Amino acid sequence: MARRLPPLNSLRAFEAAARHLSFTRAADELFVTQAAVSHQIKGLEDFLGVQLFIRKNRKLLLTDQGQEYWPKIRDIFEKLAAATEQLKAQGASGALNISVVPTFAIVWLVPRLTRFNALYPDIEVRLKATDREVDFFQDDIDVAIYYEKGDYAGMYSETLLNEFLTPMCSPALLDGEKPLTEPDDLRHHMLLHDATTYEWREWLKLAGVKGIDLRKGPVFSHSSMVMQAAIHGQGVALGHNVLAQPEIEAGRLMCPFDIVLPSDYKYDLVCPEEWAERPKIKAFRDWIMETVAQEQAMESLF
Repeated sequence: MARRLPPLNSLRAFEAAARHLSFTRAADELFVTQAAVSHQIKGLEDFLGVQLFIRKNRKLLLTDQGQEYWPKIRDIFEKLAAATEQLKAQGASGALNISVVPTFAIVWLVPRLTRFNALYPDIEVRLKATDREVDFFQDDIDVAIYYEKGDYAGMYSETLLNEFLTPMCSPALLDGEKPLTEPDDLRHHMLLHDATTYEWREWLKLAGVKGIDLRKGPVFSHSSMVMQAAIHGQGVALGHNVLAQPEIEAGRLMCPFDIVLPSDYKYDLVCPEEWAERPKIKAFRDWIMETVAQEQAMESLF
């Protein structure tokens, strides 16, 4: 048979009043009225069948029973607080399963994970590279980084990075026989494509270039492959600023024009709404958002 215990609120009121020897100060600490504290303690005394406080010369004092009871209740609350803090600390540890777009994982996230691992050595990052949306529950994923237009009904989401596109090529291509000084010069070069020609078509329209046959040129399944082809001088890629930034900084790619096409897609951090404040997820959220903000403040594509 379960033991009957006094209400937790009455114990909290008693512990605070005994520590302060004041109903008023206990009420201030607990954000309730003095009358509420008095009512809780009266209920506790009725439950226990003993008197816990007496008033003497306008002072609040503990009775003998109160003096015996208070240290035990204080110790219980201290242990409860310690256990809670320990559990919270454990929450920022263990496996953190992240679903992430493959190219973004390779080019952007993996090179920066050393910093996160140094800050949170008790969190074990596990990356799952995929282009599809995941089922967080069935796939055992804590948080995902999607490259989409950003409609996540019922989910928590934050935009990590917006994208724009502009032609990029190897510096060696600019030193070749065919000039690449204005957008119309692209008709004399091989254009490299990913899964669709839509973005090239939109950029050429924005630049006012007509008459280029977009059916020509090699097609690659991932943007990282397109970039590698451009780096090796195989043609001109319509590069994504997020993925191409390291190659531009290293001098392996150059942007011959300053015309940029805003992308309809962006990189978003997504997880179930009720998971967003879990310690290990929040640690990763805070770190990646701070990293993005710091880098955007320092760098420019051109």
